[in-house]
Amino acid sequence: MIIRIQNEDFDITAVNRELLAGRSDVGAIASFIGLVRDLKDDPLQQMTLEHYPGMTEKALHGIAAKARQRWKIIDLAIIHRVGALKPSDQIVLVSVLSAHRADAFDACEFIMDYLKTDAPFWKKEVSKQGSKWVKSRKSDIFALKKWDL
Repeated sequence: MIIRIQNEDFDITAVNRELLAGRSDVGAIASFIGLVRDLKDDPLQQMTLEHYPGMTEKALHGIAAKARQRWKIIDLAIIHRVGALKPSDQIVLVSVLSAHRADAFDACEFIMDYLKTDAPFWKKEVSKQGSKWVKSRKSDIFALKKWDL
């Protein structure tokens, strides 16, 4: 399992190769990359992501453990960037390996839904109109409800 919080950009191909090294039991990889998107009405100059070291890694391991309890996951990666990012920069990568695509797709979506709401990251957007801390969107909170049993 790969869980990293880093300032540097990541390479999805390199991460997936690292996960696959020496394996022949993987039938599916589902990956998701989140990007910094620009604001429509007020162009984004920068997004700064902050975290609390130690606490954030623990939360990511907890999210991964929940996914492993629900689906047959062979391995997974969660890489989340912090620091100053510009529009179109990569923010987050989730890759899930499994024997079958349904487990990989579902687990990948589940992990992303929980990262958006339960992972202790703080986002600050800076534009010409000033700066603001980003709150969780109602749609992100609503997305979690589909995972309730």
